[in-house]
Amino acid sequence: MFLSFTSHTSPTPPSSPPYYPVLVESMVVFSIVLCVHMAVWTQLSWCCIALAVQAFYVQHKWDRLLRTGAAVFQFRPSANSGVLPASMVLPLLGLALRGRCVTVGNVYFERFAMVITVTGMMLALFLSLIALGITRPVPTNTCVIAGIAASAILYTVKQTLTVSEVIEVLEVLLIFVYLSLILLYLLPRCFTPGEALLILGGISFIINQLIKRSLAGTANANGDPLHFFLPVAAVGCVLLGVFFAVLFLFMESETWSASVFFHLMTAVLGLGLLVPWLSLLTQHHPVAWIFHFLTLSNTRLWLLAYWSILTMVAIAVVLRQNSRRTGSSKKPQASTAVRKYFHLLVVLTFAPGLALDRPLLHLAAVVCLAAFLFLELVRFFRIRPLGAPLRRLLTLFLDERDSGPLILTHIYLLLGVSLPLWLTPGPCTPKGGLGGAGGLVPYAGVLAVGIGDTVASVFGSTVGEIRWPGTKKTFEGTATSVFAQVIAVAIFLIADASINLNASYSWVVGSIAMVAMLEAYTLQIDNLLLPLYLYVLLLL
Repeated sequence: MFLSFTSHTSPTPPSSPPYYPVLVESMVVFSIVLCVHMAVWTQLSWCCIALAVQAFYVQHKWDRLLRTGAAVFQFRPSANSGVLPASMVLPLLGLALRGRCVTVGNVYFERFAMVITVTGMMLALFLSLIALGITRPVPTNTCVIAGIAASAILYTVKQTLTVSEVIEVLEVLLIFVYLSLILLYLLPRCFTPGEALLILGGISFIINQLIKRSLAGTANANGDPLHFFLPVAAVGCVLLGVFFAVLFLFMESETWSASVFFHLMTAVLGLGLLVPWLSLLTQHHPVAWIFHFLTLSNTRLWLLAYWSILTMVAIAVVLRQNSRRTGSSKKPQASTAVRKYFHLLVVLTFAPGLALDRPLLHLAAVVCLAAFLFLELVRFFRIRPLGAPLRRLLTLFLDERDSGPLILTHIYLLLGVSLPLWLTPGPCTPKGGLGGAGGLVPYAGVLAVGIGDTVASVFGSTVGEIRWPGTKKTFEGTATSVFAQVIAVAIFLIADASINLNASYSWVVGSIAMVAMLEAYTLQIDNLLLPLYLYVLLLL
């Protein structure tokens, strides 16, 4: 199991004002926004700049609400709100995808990318509206700025989207509202406002697209069945978690009868709902299709065997580390060296898959995500027989970001390295593959999290002396992170013939450096933010 890695730190506390890291983080995000704007230069890119400005001001209001405890829900402590970096992910992602679709002339996915951009903007504006509505006294200046930005965005939306596309955006917003009310109540202290916006907004968009595709029925017959497994698995896990979270409010979950009922309902959901749902979407029986898919080549069988060995190694590391736990330690924590193994396993898992068989890696990552989510539900609800052992085994690997009832860092790590692969714009990819820096897009997660974050942690914690102002992160950690990612890019160029950077070396290095600076200053879940921002920059 892949678990998160500690940040590169120096033991001396920072002396700069507490707002300094947030200010630098905001500057890095603004730089990325301007890079995207200069690359695409459309009405929506101007709206992204307006959105970033208003999110910067609203972020301070959210931070004050968190400090005073006036927020409606309980959010993750020891972190700022993260509204600005989270607000810009979906809009920038849509703009970058739209640029690629325009290049190849794919009108349908060009419109789809515009819907992604506008949906991200509406979700961010909704989060801003909540902060301004509950802040007392009413922040007049921030309200004016947010109003001007919202007016510009709404006017542009009126000019660019059709009525059906606007309805689709509103559907996602409605799902987001209800999903946020449910999950933020059931899962206190698991997210910051920005993380909730990014994660729940993404789930809401997936749910809406899945409903839309399901209603289309046989119209999906020409699509690739592989692309339906992720949304069905994600929605299935969400439904299972919400159902049992509500049910176990009224009954004890640790009994054998409750555990048997949990496993029976999981089987009913899987076999009675998810399998028929996949059959409807793919026009194939999922089990038969997967068996045929896995046996198409010997390379896939060898990769599956290799990944099985890595899985056993990960399990062995967890068991061995727990066996060494001393009874006198009240809050044992895994060392930096132990956490390094899991990031190394991520690289060893994904790099060969990306070079040899990306469709197989796509499906394997979906299965792994579904397994992680299911096991986390088992641990959270204390479902027998694995609930109690999982709680004991994973306690060792908790960090300060696991302050809520769920342990999510290993899931974030898997998502971080998988999302660039899942989001690769297949319909907008030329026959020869994405040219220039775009060839590295599927590797964004491996570079930013698997290599960059790991190397920064190791060197920053061992040889780092010069701290970035306002943080415990070190200059040495960031510099070696950038250098290691550049070396990794050179290795990927040799191993993967589909990558051809042409003359974009400087852009790749600059993108890596900007994301490394974001890693040094952000207090959000870097396993999610860093790969997505690097993905956007490489896709331009």
